[in-house]
Amino acid sequence: MNKVILILMFLSLCLSANGQADISGLWKTIDDVTGEAKSHVEIIKKEDNKYYGTVMKLLLEPEDTKCTNCKGEKKGQKIKGMQILKDLQVYKDYWSYGKILDPENGKEYKCSIWMEGNDTLVLRGYIGISALGRSQKWHRVE
Repeated sequence: MNKVILILMFLSLCLSANGQADISGLWKTIDDVTGEAKSHVEIIKKEDNKYYGTVMKLLLEPEDTKCTNCKGEKKGQKIKGMQILKDLQVYKDYWSYGKILDPENGKEYKCSIWMEGNDTLVLRGYIGISALGRSQKWHRVE
């Protein structure tokens, strides 16, 4: 019994030292203007210890909707299956240094993410500095 308590205390210390919950998983994106659920994005951590997000499902548009406003190699690609979040890294008690693509306007923004509880992400997309941006809340899909 004492071993179990010691192991639990050790795991608790490791988690608190890291200060991070896990953002990996499937998330429902919520439009910051309309409040409607727009898509499901799967966030994964790759071998480079960075996080990436791919659109797995569109909720308001047909599944074959293409990114007409995107530039470069993503122009005309289906949004479903598109990587829209890349290079997020752990920074203090949140994730930063990443980029997010808005398929509606085809623009890429810097982004940071932090958790509100275990099942809500706040994603801040911005140009230049964080104060010049907007936030969305994403909810974990069970």
